[in-house]
Amino acid sequence: MGVTLARAAQWTAAGSGAGTLETTPLNESLLNQIIKFAEDFSTKHPQEAAYVFREPLEWKTQLDSSAFGEGYVINEATVQSEAKHEDGQPLLILSASTLRVRSFDQLSHLLRIAMEKKLKEAQACLEANRDPIVKILGPEYGAVEGEDTSILHLFDKVKKESGLETELKMKIILLLHQLDLQLLNSSLKQISQHERLNPATVNNEVNLLKNFCGRGEDTVLESLEYTSDYIFSNGCRAPPWRQVHGEICYLVIKPHDTDPLCITCSTAGVFLNGGKDIDYERKSDLYEDIVTFLRERSPRFVENMPKQTPRKDSEDKGKSSTVPLTTKKKASGKSKTVKIQETSKCKASSSLEDIGESSSETDEDEQPLRHQEGNTDLSAEYWGIQKLAKYVKGGDPTATLIALCSMRDFNLSQETCQLAIKDTGCLEVLINLLDTEEIKCQAGSLKILKDISQNVLIRHAIADLGGLEIMVKILDSSDTNLKCLAAETIANVARFKRARKTVRQHGGIKKLVELLDCISVGSSYQAKDTETARCGALALWSCSKSTKNKKAIRRAGGIPLLARWLKCSHTDILIPVVGTLQECASEPSYRLAIRTEGMIENLVKNLSSEHEELQMHCASAIFKCAEDEETRDLVRKHEGLQSLSDLLDNTENKQLLAAVTGAIWKCAYSTENVLKFQEYKTVETLVTLLTDQPEEVLINVIGALGECCREQENRGTIRRCGGIAPMVKLLTATNQALLVNVNKAVGGCAMEPENMSIIDSLDGVRLLWSLLKNPNPDVQASAAWALCPCVENAKNSGEMVRSFVGGLELIVKLLKSKDKEVLTSVCAAIANIAKDEENLAVMTDHGVVPLLSRLANTNNNKLRRHLAEAIAHCCMWGRNRVAFGEAKAVAPLARYLKSKDPLVHRATAQALYQLSEDPNNCVIMHENGVVKLLLAMVGSTDDALQEAAAGCIANIRRLALATEKAKYG
Repeated sequence: MGVTLARAAQWTAAGSGAGTLETTPLNESLLNQIIKFAEDFSTKHPQEAAYVFREPLEWKTQLDSSAFGEGYVINEATVQSEAKHEDGQPLLILSASTLRVRSFDQLSHLLRIAMEKKLKEAQACLEANRDPIVKILGPEYGAVEGEDTSILHLFDKVKKESGLETELKMKIILLLHQLDLQLLNSSLKQISQHERLNPATVNNEVNLLKNFCGRGEDTVLESLEYTSDYIFSNGCRAPPWRQVHGEICYLVIKPHDTDPLCITCSTAGVFLNGGKDIDYERKSDLYEDIVTFLRERSPRFVENMPKQTPRKDSEDKGKSSTVPLTTKKKASGKSKTVKIQETSKCKASSSLEDIGESSSETDEDEQPLRHQEGNTDLSAEYWGIQKLAKYVKGGDPTATLIALCSMRDFNLSQETCQLAIKDTGCLEVLINLLDTEEIKCQAGSLKILKDISQNVLIRHAIADLGGLEIMVKILDSSDTNLKCLAAETIANVARFKRARKTVRQHGGIKKLVELLDCISVGSSYQAKDTETARCGALALWSCSKSTKNKKAIRRAGGIPLLARWLKCSHTDILIPVVGTLQECASEPSYRLAIRTEGMIENLVKNLSSEHEELQMHCASAIFKCAEDEETRDLVRKHEGLQSLSDLLDNTENKQLLAAVTGAIWKCAYSTENVLKFQEYKTVETLVTLLTDQPEEVLINVIGALGECCREQENRGTIRRCGGIAPMVKLLTATNQALLVNVNKAVGGCAMEPENMSIIDSLDGVRLLWSLLKNPNPDVQASAAWALCPCVENAKNSGEMVRSFVGGLELIVKLLKSKDKEVLTSVCAAIANIAKDEENLAVMTDHGVVPLLSRLANTNNNKLRRHLAEAIAHCCMWGRNRVAFGEAKAVAPLARYLKSKDPLVHRATAQALYQLSEDPNNCVIMHENGVVKLLLAMVGSTDDALQEAAAGCIANIRRLALATEKAKYG
């Protein structure tokens, strides 16, 4: 178990204390397996469970004395187990939130007591006991670096001892080793699904960076060299005994501004090793590539990397008038020379940095358009600020401070005042003042920058002038007010991609997370702490729109801190905290953390807040998190469905309405939640929102109704509330996401004959059929699925389908699609359409048989099922049975019977039964061993499968008897 915890589990950087387990799907999987092992240990291995550990496993617990009952002696906050060691010491002791456990039996019982907290308890235990085997068996059994830790070696240790205890130890070693292998195999499966470095990738990155090395001012590195020139046949340069650990090569990198760095490139990532003599031990965090590693180590590398423009790109640009930004700063802030680039700032090298910088919101343009120059109608405020500018630049600290205070008397939220500061050159001086040691001047400058950075032009100018880098440094200041102002200004500036990247590259994310770490959290919220955390959360909210920043926040330990602040009652701090969480909830690791850290309960609680903005962000967070079934169950458990339903009454706030309807849609994925929505009359309210709403609301409303249509009662409710007509009208929309949801909802309603007659009268089926021409595969698939219940429940469906000119040809042509979902849905539609003989004849003329036969070699069970159904129904016309045999569709169908899906079995048996009417097909079936498989299915409880299997076997048997009779008379 110690091996897995050291090598496979994902730990945060140690920092000043011990590292903690990250909240990741891999770690959750490992913890759940360890919990199951420990819980079952006492019942599966009672003798070994009684073994008393050499030292107790000790950790800080979240359990209190009230959790314990029979078998324990409880004295106020102290708990002791009745079971004791022969030395008289209890095998379990809880004292002042510290838990000590000395046997597997007590550990098993404790996990059962912990219930929903068992994951947290297991995590805390393993974090406090990094090598639990040492505590269980003794220090001589610990995993020592460089020592043989094989199971045989552990047995050698045990053999040196004797007696019953030795035998118990041997069994425990075996059981723990078995668990270790299981955990390693499990983690290997998960890790193998992620992209890893390989020799070719590393070599390409090294060659790219070598092009940018040298002693020049604009180069990124002085040199970069491999430690070995010998390349093995697999492309690795590491010796074979290190390749087994996943290591590829070793590099010596000489940055301009730090000591030489010796790094290891492995399949898992890049890390700092022990030095030039190749000390293989890892000395740093793991980074995804060399560039990411260097960004954390060398400010000069970060500064010069964007200047490295590939030669081909620069030739293509020709004589582009791109002027580099130059800034000459003086400590006093007296004077400076600034030249700001006014043309497009697209740089070829930015593509190297922008990967992973995807935003969940639309970014501002990298360089916004300048305001119109030469406006002669400037206001008095503009000229007033221009007069103050010379005092700001004066150089005397007192005069500068007075000028800054006077400038704040103007309304800095007005664009005129904001641009006046920029046009008079004050912006550059304000940024220079941040780099002085005058705290009052720094504070005055930040207050002005905070107000004027609401302007898009000024945000970009601040980033261009290097203001963000200085603000990140100020976050280390001992002055709390200064840190708050810097964080708030960062929150305003970091609204575009390049600014967010700058904050991360200069270590800003970690510093902002530290602002959330206040002593008073969880006890009494002091105003100073709340304000500091609020400013930090605001900045993190802006930064969290970048994927890489989300990961950086998680690595810096931001999730538990956000969870703690979510429990407070101050709206000012709650809004940015929930805003950050809902931005980050697009990442699976955050959704897992939000669930396991108990945040869903607080999100649901805040849905009842009086502040609409907070309600909106809580609903948005639930919308993203409700992708997971466990989260949907938690929302229902904490009565969040009622709160969401109540919020539908607020139709004025469209942003809130979009968030709430989105959360309802995702929660409706669970049938239990749909039943609750029925109880709260949510469906009736949703129907009223089908008209006069923006598209972002309609997508969610129609999506929620589509999920609710799974229940028969809701289909009737939608009809009675007049919801079918507006639904059908939405089939003419152009938004692709909306069309997908409308198709699903209309298809769901069509399962009721009464609803189907309304849909048909409104020309809904023709509209659905026309959507099969849509270029979007998702729209095509959803339209085809919707047509299935329409064809099945329509009166005179055969005649209705034939009335669509070119409709049958269109649906047959879709069998040439490359999208699996389109093929599956079209096969399902064809199976329904082919029930009408005339329609089947037309489809046969359009070549449905060879197109279906081409799909027979699929491994997709969903496609197999509907394809088999389509083949079964298409056999009913002419010589189609023979044609399927000639098209080699029979042998692949026979293999479907080996599938584990019973629905595939039924559809396949029905298809084979129809095909077995042709003697040649019977021969092929017999050769492919269908008789043995079908015989087992004759005893099925599924009547349709039983009948089809028996019929097919009967046809094969008749052919065999006829053959014998012809042969032997």
